[in-house]
Amino acid sequence: MTVCEVVTPWAYPERQFTSRATVSVVIPTLNEARNIGHVLPRLPGGIDQVVLIDGGSTDGTVEVARRLRPDVTIVQQTRCGKGNALACGFAAATGDIVVMMDADGSTRPEEISQFVETLVRSGADFAKGSRFIPGGGSHDITSFRRAGNKVLNLLVNTLCRTRYTDLCYGYNAFWRRCLPVFDLDHGKNETSSDSLEMRWADGFEIETLLNIRAALASLQVVEVPSVEHGRLHGRSNLHAFSDGLRVLRTIFVEWRRRLVSGTEAQLNMATVLDFKAPQLDNEVLLAIGTEFEYSGAANSHS
Repeated sequence: MTVCEVVTPWAYPERQFTSRATVSVVIPTLNEARNIGHVLPRLPGGIDQVVLIDGGSTDGTVEVARRLRPDVTIVQQTRCGKGNALACGFAAATGDIVVMMDADGSTRPEEISQFVETLVRSGADFAKGSRFIPGGGSHDITSFRRAGNKVLNLLVNTLCRTRYTDLCYGYNAFWRRCLPVFDLDHGKNETSSDSLEMRWADGFEIETLLNIRAALASLQVVEVPSVEHGRLHGRSNLHAFSDGLRVLRTIFVEWRRRLVSGTEAQLNMATVLDFKAPQLDNEVLLAIGTEFEYSGAANSHS
């Protein structure tokens, strides 16, 4: 079955769909020319938009993508980091359903139909990929990363009353109407040194941020089994310890911002900021401001 064959009965507040949902696939890249050449040809039929967000590749990634898929939407990210790239891609996505996946070959394009079908048939808001439920798996994760993911996952489940099995996995899909809940800052095209700074949610903590905000906003989340493969070419930019620290900070900041508001949050966030991940302190204080606050109980469905 192609993505095009999925028909949705889902009713948005603003309109009722009587035909298939449109799908945008969002793929962040940075020097992935050798990998993207294997990924794009394997995308299932019926995808309406492919958004490739490039972080300044110098190996011809964009040229390879355009040659293989002339209709690709190319977006230059405004800062650096995977989180910023995804935020820029989400802003450019036009499909009813947005699928986020990696460019290195670790996430299988053939699974996109499964994510879309899960959203359509279950009525869920967010289809969350998991390597640790029946049908899922990983050929890439190390013992250290697996243990760290397990501890962080348990922490989120305890604090946010979720039942997630895989916190730090970047293969997910959601209805585009969920974007206001995620409240991501994709920024503007910047030419100053500010564009080189990694701000709050700009890094690999983006998956954790999305999962927590989905739960705290009471979105219906359904986990989808997914098999992670090893990167085809090159080396990953993921650093298990430092990026794990950013994830840990994200968990506490997001949990605290739900419990306290405005001035009180800034006064009580000092213990969280003691973790001292680089270039985050000012961004954390901005993130917990009064302009965005969740309300209601946290629910999640797995």
